[in-house]
Amino acid sequence: QVHLVESGGDSVQPGGSLRLSCEFSGLPGSRLHMSWFRQAPGKEREGVAHIYNSGFTTYYADSVKGRFTVSRDNAKNMLYLQMNSLRPEDTAIYYCAAETRFLAPNWSRASMYTYWGQGTQVTVSV
Repeated sequence: QVHLVESGGDSVQPGGSLRLSCEFSGLPGSRLHMSWFRQAPGKEREGVAHIYNSGFTTYYADSVKGRFTVSRDNAKNMLYLQMNSLRPEDTAIYYCAAETRFLAPNWSRASMYTYWGQGTQVTVSV
């Protein structure tokens, strides 16, 4: 059983930055392909960023390209999401997700993931 715990959510002003963290346990990072998703009120869960188990390949939603960076440290069992130039439309609950199967190019489909964290709230407003 894989356990995921997100942290780092906060309220920030537009243009600000946040770094989300996800601590994972239960399986080594080398076996987990991981993603960040987000869900705003009344909207479907949206794939934000994906990173291969090795950390060498990443994918991003068009809405966050150039602003968000996903990374991982398998030695520390950690996944990160650096979010810069935040906008009000980035407001959502952000979730960490993991899967042992190779996912690309379907990485952004929430139904593909077995393991989920509880989420952390990010609010961007003046």
